[in-house]
Amino acid sequence: MSISLIGSGIGESATLKLNETFSILKAKGEPVIHLGGGEPKSMAPFDAITTAAGLLNSGEIRYAPVDGTIEMKQAIIRYTADFYKKIVSPENVIASSGAKQAIMVAMQAILNPQDEVIFMAPYYVSYPDMIKLCGAIPVPVYAENGTFYPTIKDVSQNITSYTKLIIINSPNNPTGVVYSAEFIQQIVELCEEKGIYLLMDDIYHRLIFDNVKVANPYNYVKKDLENSKLIVINGVSKQYAMTGFRIGWAVANKVLIKVMSNIQGHQTSGPSIVLQKAAIGAMNGIQSYVESLRLTLENNRNVLIQYLKTIDGVKVVVPQGTFYSFVDFSAYNKNSTQLSKLLLDKVRVLTVPGVEFGGEGCLRISFCGSIKDITEGVERIKWVIDPNSSNELFIGQRKLVRDWK
Repeated sequence: MSISLIGSGIGESATLKLNETFSILKAKGEPVIHLGGGEPKSMAPFDAITTAAGLLNSGEIRYAPVDGTIEMKQAIIRYTADFYKKIVSPENVIASSGAKQAIMVAMQAILNPQDEVIFMAPYYVSYPDMIKLCGAIPVPVYAENGTFYPTIKDVSQNITSYTKLIIINSPNNPTGVVYSAEFIQQIVELCEEKGIYLLMDDIYHRLIFDNVKVANPYNYVKKDLENSKLIVINGVSKQYAMTGFRIGWAVANKVLIKVMSNIQGHQTSGPSIVLQKAAIGAMNGIQSYVESLRLTLENNRNVLIQYLKTIDGVKVVVPQGTFYSFVDFSAYNKNSTQLSKLLLDKVRVLTVPGVEFGGEGCLRISFCGSIKDITEGVERIKWVIDPNSSNELFIGQRKLVRDWK
């Protein structure tokens, strides 16, 4: 069978595969705990549901404009004014079927084969393959000092004449770190100086802890919007726990948004008009929902960190945002794929191997589930990897015996 070079070079999403595995095991009645999940367990906002239901009840479910409805764009414009203090026009906005599609059509509008795209490591699992789908070359940047915080020097050393785009995801998936305002300012100025596009993946920017502030890139842009190569991506999936609604957006200069709209029109047409209505309801509705979710996640994080610290040799950088921690288990097993499989096979705990995010030896552990799942999940992990653990463990009525070293 003949498969394209691009198609043969793209693997399946590790995180989506994990969700499928969880669903299969759960359906079989297995006592599985999902600590790899990327979606909050909260219900979608009531305002989102009622707004969408109103449209459904009307029966007028038609095609949406390719770049989003006027009402959706107005909600995005208000959002951009509220959280970025930036006034934009409808021509600066595109609504897409999820933030991931917004990123994808932006890349397709920008990149040519052999162009290079820089992004910070550890990184969102899909970035490398999304870049490859455009025929471009992914260039992950690691901090020379071994932390999760690359410096502007680390970035600059990876820039070549082929560099077309830099991606910043802050707070970062999978580490939960928030890059400093100084670093964001330096990145913005570097991109303007060299004429490089800068894509800010801000999907988690309201889910932050400990009074940390997320830098606003518009504060450092010297060029006017229409001459700027800054692209800001966001969506409703994370902050409103609306992962299944698949509504995201991009804000950029009018020329780029027009090209992105043309591409999206041939891919999927406009995002579902019903789901846009739901997103509008959430964005225009009572915002205390987001704060409630943020507080829940902050508490969950504190519990997770407390339990992880009981495992000798495990290293964890306290997440400043998102709902992920990127935990270093290399003292027990430097092969994250093997370790993740061991935890699934022995105690039915799902984690994501760090190698998928460019961080071998680590596991991404999510804290967006229940406190019970977090505490029991970590206790199971500790039982598997800690040689000082008791020989037996009960999961429900099932007795497990350590039969490995």
